[in-house]
Amino acid sequence: MPDTQLDMDTLSGSLRRETVKKNVAAIHISGKLTLLQRKLSNVLLLNAYDALTSAATHTIDARTLAMMVGYNSNDFDTLRASLRALAETVAEWDMLDEQGRQEWGVSSLLSFAKLKNGVCEYAYSPALAQKLYDPKIYALINVHIQRNFSSGHGLALYENCYRFVRTGSTGWLAIDVFRKLMGVDGSDYYASFKHLNAKIIKPAVTEVNKSSDIMIEPEFRKKGRSVTDIRFRIKANPQMAMFEIDDSDGVRNLAVYKTLREQGVSDRLARQWIAEHGEEYVQQKLDYVKGQGGVKSTVGYLSAALRDDYVQPAEPAPTAPSPEALAAAKDRAEAKAAEDIAYAERVAERSERSRKLAVVEELVSRRNPTQRDADKRLFLSGLEDELDREHFRAHGWRSGLNAAAIFAFWQELEPDAFQ
Repeated sequence: MPDTQLDMDTLSGSLRRETVKKNVAAIHISGKLTLLQRKLSNVLLLNAYDALTSAATHTIDARTLAMMVGYNSNDFDTLRASLRALAETVAEWDMLDEQGRQEWGVSSLLSFAKLKNGVCEYAYSPALAQKLYDPKIYALINVHIQRNFSSGHGLALYENCYRFVRTGSTGWLAIDVFRKLMGVDGSDYYASFKHLNAKIIKPAVTEVNKSSDIMIEPEFRKKGRSVTDIRFRIKANPQMAMFEIDDSDGVRNLAVYKTLREQGVSDRLARQWIAEHGEEYVQQKLDYVKGQGGVKSTVGYLSAALRDDYVQPAEPAPTAPSPEALAAAKDRAEAKAAEDIAYAERVAERSERSRKLAVVEELVSRRNPTQRDADKRLFLSGLEDELDREHFRAHGWRSGLNAAAIFAFWQELEPDAFQ
C-alpha cells in the first residue's frame, strides 16, 4: 500500500453529519504494497474493527480471508507473503488530540500475524489500534466496492478522497505529498507532472468515478508554469448509493442478521451483506448453505454463495405409478441432471475465471510503468478484431471479451503463473 490515508468517517448514527472537525489529520501508511495486499489490509481492519481496542488479537478463517480478498483459497504462500508485507509496513501519524496538543507516532501496520490450523491470527499495536478505532479517522472500506478496483493507484485515491465526501473537497495537497500518497515519490519518471497526470492522476480519477460510490474531479494550483498543488472536488455518486451501509439498530434486530452472527459472521460484514444483497436474498443463501452439510468454512462458503448466486436444485415432482408418468419423470430427471451439470460447470468456469483475473491483476502490479505500457501494446498488436481492441482499451486486463486471449498472453510470459 503506497502512502495513503486511513482516516475517514463511518456512516453510523451520530456521525451522519455535514461537517467534520478540522483537526483530523492523516495516518500515513508507507510501503509499496500491491493492490491485493491493500485489499487484504482493509479486510483485516474490517474484520477486527468491532473489537479493535478490546481484544489483543483478532482471528479470521484463512480460506474466508483469501476468498474475500481475491486470492486462490488454497494459495497460502501468497497469503503468507502478503501478511509479511503488512507486518513490514510502517504507519505514521501526526495530529492534534482533543486538547489541541500535537501528537506524532509510528508503528508497524500489523504487530504480528500467523497462520495455524486454517486460521489467521493477527494484531495491531495498542497505539495504532486506538488511532484506527477513532471514528473521526476511520472509514469502512466497502468490500463490494473495493472488488471493483483493478489498480492500486485507483484504490489509494478512493481511500484518500472518501472521508471528504461531506465537505466536498480534500483541500489542497502539495504535489510532493500527493506523490507519496500514490507511492511514486521515489520515481524519477513521475517527478515530471506530465507523466504523473497522464499515468497516475487521470486513470485513477476515471477508475474512482466508474467503480465507487463517489465522483471526484481534480483541480490544480500553479506557481508560474509549474503545478505545485492538487485538490479533488468530491460528491456522492448517485448510481452507487446502494453501497451505503445501514448502521442503525434496526438491522441488528433482523432474524437474518442474528443467524449470520450465529454462523460466525462479524457484525460489520453481516450488516454489509444485508445492505448489499437484501434480507430475503441473504436468507436464501443461509438456507442453501445449511442444506449442504459438511461445510468446513461456513463464512467462506456463504460468501461464495452470495457472490455467485448458488441455488438449491428443485425437488422432483411426485411421480404417478403409470409407465407413461414414470417415463416422463425419468426424462425430467435426466434433463434436470444435465441442467445441474451445466450450472456447476458455469459456476466452476466463473470461479476459475475470477481466479485467473486475480492472478493477472497480481502479475500486472509487479510490473513497472514502462513494462505495463509495453505489455499492453504487445497484447493489442495480437488482436485482429477492432471490437476486441476497443474493449481492451476501455477495460484493460479486466476485458471479459478478451479473457481467453489475456490468459494465453500471460501464460506465455509466465508459464507457471496459473498453476
